[in-house]
Amino acid sequence: MHREFRYTGEKYNAIAKMSLKKETPSDVLLHLAALRGDDITLRRVLDSGKVHVDCKDEDGTTPLILSSAGGHTPCVLELLEQGADANSRRTTGTTPLFFAAQGGYLDVIKILVKAGASVDTPSVDGGTPLFVAAQGGHVKLVKELLDCGANVNACMKDRATSVFIAAQNGHRTVLSLLLTAGAHADMKRIDGATPLWIAAQMGHDHICKVLLQNGANIDAVRCDGATPLFKAAHKGHAAVITELLKHRPNLGLLPNGETALHAAAMFGHLTVCKQLIAAGSDILQKNQDGFTALQVARQQKYTSICEYLQDRLRIILARTAEAKS
Repeated sequence: MHREFRYTGEKYNAIAKMSLKKETPSDVLLHLAALRGDDITLRRVLDSGKVHVDCKDEDGTTPLILSSAGGHTPCVLELLEQGADANSRRTTGTTPLFFAAQGGYLDVIKILVKAGASVDTPSVDGGTPLFVAAQGGHVKLVKELLDCGANVNACMKDRATSVFIAAQNGHRTVLSLLLTAGAHADMKRIDGATPLWIAAQMGHDHICKVLLQNGANIDAVRCDGATPLFKAAHKGHAAVITELLKHRPNLGLLPNGETALHAAAMFGHLTVCKQLIAAGSDILQKNQDGFTALQVARQQKYTSICEYLQDRLRIILARTAEAKS
């Protein structure tokens, strides 16, 4: 089964564990102070002259990265004042700004940017500060990064963008900010999934509404031949179906050999079946295997759906007979 993308990056606890692997006692002490937000100890160790302000562990973690990840503003200020590199990077490419954005620390973001931190430095897999801020739903941070010139269409290696991750996680305000800043509503991931497709799968009708208002393609097809409507029908997201139907999506046979009605019947979603039939889905349409939605429902033993579709079929046949007479 397809597993949706979940970007996590390096987590705070993982950094803490790595930062204990130091060569000297002073290095260990400095990293622990940065990790814990102990600015008094941090200043004392730095002033001793026994440690470099940007000392790193085997993964490239610096004290500034640790303080930024924890949102420890006094430590961040002290480290920068003593010459810490605002653009230091771990072996994964992640920076102090990346971790501050991930943690939702607006004050730290402002301090780092003022100190010369690049807003678009990506991790090795393409994740930027804007991406992780959007993922976390950090509205103020997203706005700040955009105001600082962050690339709104930067993408991961799989081409997932900040819009995609905001749509996946249901962050409407963040999504609106990104779109207003010029983000593409339809940029596809490598597998062909669009922000609308992922929003439909996740059941975020409010996100679907925003994307459609901003010109998202209602019938964008993923590599497996599924459209947003098909995926919503498969999942049984009635509220999403309602929103999508306002934009007249394709109700017919899709490249995957199925219709949205077949998907709803296959997975027992009676309400969705009713929505699709009311919108004009062809109850007699056969899928690639030669089965109608009614036959699919029978195979799956969904009694209520079978009864509903049989009733609708009788009405259609009666009208057809009446028209011929």
